[in-house]
Amino acid sequence: MPFTPARKRTAVVLALAVLGGAALVQCGPDDPTGSLAGTKRTAVPRALATFYAQKPAWSPCGDLECATVTVPMDYAHPEDGRTFTLPLNRARAGDPGARIGSLLVNPGGPGGSGVAMLEGGGADLFGRRVRDRFDLVGFDPRGVGGSTPAVDCREGDPAPDARDRAGTGDRAYSSGLHPRTDEERGAALADADRLAQACRARSGALLPHVGTPDAARDMDVLRAVLGDEKLTFVGFSYGTSLGTSYAELFPHRVRALVLDGAVDPAKDWYQRAVDQAAAFRAAVDDYARQCAGIAGDACPAAGPDEIRRLIGDLYERTARDPLPVAGTDDRIGLRDLHNAITLSMYTPEDQWAELSEALKAARDGDGSKLAALGGGQDEQRRHRPGRHREAGPAYDNSEDAFTAVNCLEVSRPSDPQAYWEALDRADRAAGLYGPPGVVDELVCRTWPVTARAPHTVDAKDAPPVLVVGTTGDPATPYADAQGLARQFPAGMLLTYRGPGHTAYGRSNACVGDAVDGYLTDLRPVPAGTAC
Repeated sequence: MPFTPARKRTAVVLALAVLGGAALVQCGPDDPTGSLAGTKRTAVPRALATFYAQKPAWSPCGDLECATVTVPMDYAHPEDGRTFTLPLNRARAGDPGARIGSLLVNPGGPGGSGVAMLEGGGADLFGRRVRDRFDLVGFDPRGVGGSTPAVDCREGDPAPDARDRAGTGDRAYSSGLHPRTDEERGAALADADRLAQACRARSGALLPHVGTPDAARDMDVLRAVLGDEKLTFVGFSYGTSLGTSYAELFPHRVRALVLDGAVDPAKDWYQRAVDQAAAFRAAVDDYARQCAGIAGDACPAAGPDEIRRLIGDLYERTARDPLPVAGTDDRIGLRDLHNAITLSMYTPEDQWAELSEALKAARDGDGSKLAALGGGQDEQRRHRPGRHREAGPAYDNSEDAFTAVNCLEVSRPSDPQAYWEALDRADRAAGLYGPPGVVDELVCRTWPVTARAPHTVDAKDAPPVLVVGTTGDPATPYADAQGLARQFPAGMLLTYRGPGHTAYGRSNACVGDAVDGYLTDLRPVPAGTAC
């Protein structure tokens, strides 16, 4: 699921997962598998012992330390020689004498780089108590970012900005958000199938091995090589899926999991798409109602009704006549406007003022500020949740990894007719926000790897898990947090009453204190806690 950070965390958004249990214990030199003897059902298969016994060679990289760890590509056949090499970085605990252990973080996406998150100042999202007592560790999941190998879905031209992506940019039906004619639907299918074919052509051997359960198994290898008996983890957005999968696979190796911006694994593909679309529609209405309190004088109109009217007028206007972008031949069409508005819902405190200025300029016929927000692919990558852009010429594969992992998350139908029928239902359920989400699922229609079926969480032996939900979250609806917390046998729900995607690190001291207390002291969060 999409995930986007505040300006402070544009490079990456964290994901912590914290579970109650015994404090982290450093493993001794004679225990290469991570002090597994003292926990139940924790024996490491002999074929994996060398992976668990690695000792990362840390070296300075700016203000952080960096290393790599090798994991098997196929956990069913770890002896076949195929591997992923995962980059790590860490910010050492500020108070070594009070250090508990390592805290693994994931910024979401899927496709987000934990390494880029910490490089971009992501440690500042954590409270001082947490930074003092844990080494914060970022990693690039298998197939993502600096992982070797990494997923690559380029369609011939290696320039990352030379291709359209499923779900972003201009497409053959960009004059509308809901492909209705045979021509529009054929173009949408062709676009999706072209991307799927490019992924198969360039990364076919990787695609079966980049799913969430395999990435969660990697996290257990990381736990052991970092010297921790049990895992402390924070996951944002898609990172909550990683944390959930880890708890299902290794419930006895969980210390604490913080799952912020939850994804409910029990939902099917259509319910995920429509619920998210409805949440975006509600978020845009929140923008209209709360603009004055957050964006102040930048608001594009005097009150909520006027803001809603302006947005509606711009949707109609750009559908008829796309807006020019100063100094270029580009024009901002309906889909570009839609992208700019929805992408601006993630972090209101950082994005609503810019959105307001862009809407005012668009009202006067200038689409330049909308293009900077999300109309162009470069800027979409900058703002999309869990995304980062590499400095210099390095190829940013975050969109490719998003597609590859997302298509394994939940099964989709292969018959195009199922999507066309879903389009109309999505339109009725979420208005103009519904159909684009359904269309974006088309790329998974012909995916060469079978995806997981929806399922309820099976982690009955896991200690208490903290799920954080934001009532106005546009990307991971609050109901998902409620549902996920209920599925854990000792799930705790912490509610942030406010707009925006995720809560920890961008909301208020109430949320921060509750999460920090859980991470450092395993302090329970009482039922019904809301901030």
